[in-house]
Amino acid sequence: MSNTTLTKSHEVIVVGGGQAGLAIGHHLAKQGTDFTILDAASEPAAAWRERWDSLRLFTSARYDSLPGMEFPGDPDRYPTRDEVVDYLTAYAPEFDLPVELDSRVLAVRRLDDGYVVELDDRAYEARQVVIATGPFQTPFVPAIAEHVGDDVVQMHSTAYRSPASVPDGRVLVVGGGNTGFQIAEELSASREVHLAIGSRQAPLPQRILGRDIFWYLDATGLIRKTTASRIGKLMQKREDTLIGSSPRRARRHGIELHGRAVAATGSSVRFADGAELDVRGVIWATGFRVDHSWIDVPVFDEDGRAVHERGVTSAPGLYFIGQLWQYTRGSALLGWVKDDAAHLAEKVAAFRPEAATFPALATSNRAQEQAI
Repeated sequence: MSNTTLTKSHEVIVVGGGQAGLAIGHHLAKQGTDFTILDAASEPAAAWRERWDSLRLFTSARYDSLPGMEFPGDPDRYPTRDEVVDYLTAYAPEFDLPVELDSRVLAVRRLDDGYVVELDDRAYEARQVVIATGPFQTPFVPAIAEHVGDDVVQMHSTAYRSPASVPDGRVLVVGGGNTGFQIAEELSASREVHLAIGSRQAPLPQRILGRDIFWYLDATGLIRKTTASRIGKLMQKREDTLIGSSPRRARRHGIELHGRAVAATGSSVRFADGAELDVRGVIWATGFRVDHSWIDVPVFDEDGRAVHERGVTSAPGLYFIGQLWQYTRGSALLGWVKDDAAHLAEKVAAFRPEAATFPALATSNRAQEQAI
């Protein structure tokens, strides 16, 4: 262990104070569990604060509530980034949740019949640990970005705030997901915009017959189809979907579409079809990578992905929450993470290390799919 001082012990430590950590914290508090939530950021809702200024959720407010606290306002509207920040900021004080900010966890290790959680200046002991750091941890930028010239302004989508963030002139947005389409559309009002799409995603309308698309997903039960169900497996294969955006809509805004961006030299970017484009700015809407290298517990497959059964790992008392398709399509969404939170809180309350049985650790992608 590094030069840290063991300052306190808890029954449960939750690592991550975002929506997943707050959701399970609500249930732990109701149970009277001795716990704390450690968050690396200096202020609440840090991940949402890093989104662009004009962002709106593609789920209506009626589907954006954490347990015990309704999202305020008209349930049929689509909340802004700042409204989500305000909601999450108010959530912990509402239930007196013990959130410790400026508390970046450097390591989680097994210690006797529990765990030691190491920070830079201190360490905690806990019988149980919940990893609630979510799927959007490390911004990913492809290697070709290294060959973009210094005279081109480039940034990951987490650094983009508004059109003022980007220089005048031709801009390329790289990434064909919801983020890429939304940023490209906003920029198209003030400059020439091109959008590079590596893989096509199925577009879905925001509303059908006057109802939000998630009303149908909720009413039909599709949003809660599990990873083990036949429909759930089909949905996972088609996980990448555009909601409210589409290539047709983008073209209507004057955005020129390209295939995958495969190379760059100076201010020129080349695409998979051989075409090239000279640009003044590049926005990498290329997603995130999960980093669990700081968890020194053997619960990962050969590709570094956590192996679990609805968040319960093979290590007694170690759990994950807020992962993409942790159990259902809604597992990583603001309004549905509460389902997994309630389930894991029950596991925490019933935890008995001497009586627990856990799924065997998988060592391949196929074994992982069987395990979850």
